[in-house]
Amino acid sequence: MSSPTTDKASSTDAKTSNFLRQIIEHDLAAGTYAQRRWGGSPGDAAHHAAGPLDPAKIRTRFPPEPNGYLHVGHAKSICLNFGLARDYGGVCHLRFDDTNPEKEDTEYVHSIIDAVKWLGFDWNGAPDAPPYQASDYFGFMYRAAEHLVETGHAYVDEQTAEQMRLSRGDFGKPGVDSPFRARTPAENLARFREMRDGQHEDGSMVLRAKIDMAHPNINLRDPAIYRIRRATHHNTGDTWCIYPMYTFAHPIEDALEQITHSICTLEFEDQRPFYDWLLAQLCQGGLLGAPPPHQYEFARLNLTYVITSKRKLAQLVYDHKVSGWDDPRMPTIVGLRRRGYTAQSLQLFADRIGVTKSDSWIDYATLEGCLRETLDHSAPRAMAVLDPIKLVLTNWDEVMGQGRVGTLDDCSAPVHPHHPELGQRQFKMGHEVWIERSDYEETPPKGFFRLFPGNKVRLKYGHVIECTGAIKDEAGNPSTVLARLLPDTKSGTPGSDSVKVKGVITWVGVADASAAEVRLYDRLFTDPQPDAGGKDFIESLNPSSLKVVTAMVEPSLASAQPDQKFQFERHGYFVADRVDHVPGQRAVFNLAVGLRDGWGK
Repeated sequence: MSSPTTDKASSTDAKTSNFLRQIIEHDLAAGTYAQRRWGGSPGDAAHHAAGPLDPAKIRTRFPPEPNGYLHVGHAKSICLNFGLARDYGGVCHLRFDDTNPEKEDTEYVHSIIDAVKWLGFDWNGAPDAPPYQASDYFGFMYRAAEHLVETGHAYVDEQTAEQMRLSRGDFGKPGVDSPFRARTPAENLARFREMRDGQHEDGSMVLRAKIDMAHPNINLRDPAIYRIRRATHHNTGDTWCIYPMYTFAHPIEDALEQITHSICTLEFEDQRPFYDWLLAQLCQGGLLGAPPPHQYEFARLNLTYVITSKRKLAQLVYDHKVSGWDDPRMPTIVGLRRRGYTAQSLQLFADRIGVTKSDSWIDYATLEGCLRETLDHSAPRAMAVLDPIKLVLTNWDEVMGQGRVGTLDDCSAPVHPHHPELGQRQFKMGHEVWIERSDYEETPPKGFFRLFPGNKVRLKYGHVIECTGAIKDEAGNPSTVLARLLPDTKSGTPGSDSVKVKGVITWVGVADASAAEVRLYDRLFTDPQPDAGGKDFIESLNPSSLKVVTAMVEPSLASAQPDQKFQFERHGYFVADRVDHVPGQRAVFNLAVGLRDGWGK
């Protein structure tokens, strides 16, 4: 396979290529599934034949294995499958592919349900419907396996795993028949029932489909379909000591649920012939109804500066490279949500990057751009000073208080510049305010229009001031900036334009500002493809991916609720941390995304 190319999606193209839409539209026009019936719940051929014509024009599914937290790649698949069902009058099923009892846990079940709901989708045709579980189909799967044995299409193999591996052959050499392949159906059925009844040790034998050991597709060289595994299952307990293999379970699950378009990533393309073979055998035997589901493959999401391997993400968590699965630097859905991503931004991202059959790399900036686009329309504005230094207006009391000490001036600004109906936010200016340390330079570089001795700037939403210098500490660094207030220059008053300035800076008043912990997150990796080509992804961890500062913020943020998003004017979009932020007690804000791409060339 050739190396993926980098693709930075256009910020104006809300819908890009999706070959699956063309397939669905063709099937709807041809009436491919028009006579399909639905028994009201998953079931075999007889169950569905007794039901009415399926009211859903198509049925898709999202079938995660509950063995970890979902990530941004899963978000794309969720938006794709649920979105296609929504757009074409269909239903999307949420199904837990829980056929591997050793790696699955109810913790992951609950996290997946929460993620799908948060992204804005209902499943299985009704709000709050329970998800389907592959383990509920174990009885039918066993029945299907016995049917294959009885019809001579499956046999019990007692070779060791190493013997089976060696006899399988390779791309240049055909496989060799197992010495157990010639058993009669009756002998195989008896042996298979012994497996089911726990009469044999784990790993001592498997049930294999009987297809063709010389087939050029190695996946059709008698693949294993059942194995012995004594493990307590989170749903079925100790009912079973044999469990179906994924490649056997997956097509059966789809058929029992009357899925029309089974959408997978490209790594399952080589498995499609077995998918079709198995369903053909079971339809021919009358266990499943026709037409069977059809599998379609699309390219998985490759996002720069991100890894999506569950094993590698788990390594980051368990080696304490991050604070947990919901660390805002993680590409997990819980991490993206804590970072400040919205469901709308992920849906926009899924639409924007489209669906193709060829691998490509999507620039991380595309994901960030979708977040900016959604937050720009919705996030209230606020001022915050992330690296504060005090600015003293030396003539404030003389000008504003006519000699009275401690006079404060009421200032206001729109909650959102494009939504006047949201009203104004209020804050106060006094003779001391907080400004950004970088807004003062004693000897300014060319093009610097902020504070330096003799220069005038506007304090945003407030007055024009003229810098007179700074007080320095023992090391010679500025500790306090000094300036004079220019009378009658307040924003919104008749004299506001009387003094022309090139610089406008943000600030918060010492009188009513409050302190907040601000977590400045950046990309977790410095390498755009951190684990490509067998690279050690740990070596490209970004040492500057998190910086924690104590900021001063305007009073409107005192009532911020967990998960509420804001634009900190000039800095970017921030979210009140959904775990650590406690209104009125502890203010914690996470940087979601800057106002522009800081990694752009």
